[in-house]
Amino acid sequence: MNTLSRFMLGLAAADSIRAAVDSIRAVAGSIRATAGSVLIIAGSVLLLAVPALAAQNHAPNPYAPEEGWAKMPYGRAWGATSAVYPDIDGRHIWVGERCEANSCVGRDDLDPILLFDPEGNVVRSFGAGMIVWPHGIHVDGDGNVWLTDARGEGDMGHQVHKFSPEGELLLSLGQPGVAGDGPNQFNGPSDVLVAPNGDIFVADGHGSGGNNRIVKFSSDGTYITAWGSTGAEAGEFRDPHALAMDSQGRLFVGDRGNSRIQIFTQDGEHLETWTQFGRPSGLYIDSNDVLYSADSESGASWSENFGWLRGIRIGSVTDAYVTAFIPDPAPPSLDNGTTAAEGVAVDAAGNVYGAEVGPRQLRKYVRP
Repeated sequence: MNTLSRFMLGLAAADSIRAAVDSIRAVAGSIRATAGSVLIIAGSVLLLAVPALAAQNHAPNPYAPEEGWAKMPYGRAWGATSAVYPDIDGRHIWVGERCEANSCVGRDDLDPILLFDPEGNVVRSFGAGMIVWPHGIHVDGDGNVWLTDARGEGDMGHQVHKFSPEGELLLSLGQPGVAGDGPNQFNGPSDVLVAPNGDIFVADGHGSGGNNRIVKFSSDGTYITAWGSTGAEAGEFRDPHALAMDSQGRLFVGDRGNSRIQIFTQDGEHLETWTQFGRPSGLYIDSNDVLYSADSESGASWSENFGWLRGIRIGSVTDAYVTAFIPDPAPPSLDNGTTAAEGVAVDAAGNVYGAEVGPRQLRKYVRP
């Protein structure tokens, strides 16, 4: 069976399973999706004869794109971007952009860290000559900007940097240009998150062959612990690509290569595994505990996540339902490229932002 046939078969199966799940939901009135094929209905456990949760492609889309919102300065072209996060004010948006290309190497005159105002204009930028491959971004409770540099080139890269809002370098984790698995080394750090108490979490290992671990540091950069290894069991990863934290302090990890989200305590205890949010490249949880999961790879021949469409899935972390879906504006892709948002963020007004690597743009979605 060729790739296209498998893809269409997956969609058909997803529709059939969805219809069955809808019928159960109508009778039970309460359904909670968990890992694999286990569903909890009104307090009882039901095993379905399906290998995994039906593809969640059918939730309504209450958003519309605001075309042309993000404007680059001085005629500068967009490069690939996977990093987007709201400023502490909830109105401005920080972006990590790969210097008009898919790498900042040889483009030392371009700032990869950009701050957009509510009208989509760049009002501040910094980081020129300091970053190889900007990948993940986070803004902590003091407004400091954290960026992961997920590739190495010479004496740069494989690091996590903390900047003040004005662009002063305050802290760097990892050894510059060195890929490793020691307590202060990374091999392609994909994302970073700072907990309310100041502890730092790093998703270490871009690509399935990386370190495949989560590393925890204190607020001053002192190593605390790490967990994870390569695999598909609970607590194992294949490309831990994104991080988010809910109001309970649970750490959500986008385990992209395994097409799932794993949820942990801050000490690394595995709590749950969710598959209903697609193949997560980017994660964001807002102040209302609504989860946004960006899927930029499903359906590709190498992702093996057939039946799932690319886009941004949205739902509460309280009940785990997918209640909205912003589909990829591009048609389904079966080649080796990525489309749709890889990074996702939400401002205080509820507008959704998708940072796109393949199409090289930042999209803003608003409620009409």
